[in-house]
Amino acid sequence: MRTKKVITYVAIAFAIFYLFTRPAQAADAVGGVFDGVMHGANQLAVFASSLLG
Repeated sequence: MRTKKVITYVAIAFAIFYLFTRPAQAADAVGGVFDGVMHGANQLAVFASSLLG
């Protein structure tokens, strides 16, 4: 349980460090993740409409 907390804090610290040292690349990474989530949601909607239609 303690290891999970440490890993979480290290990941958050790295994200904050990355955000402040390379803001343009951080924005691109977040945009890429958002695009991936939106693509996945769209594909799920296509699948669901194929089942119902």
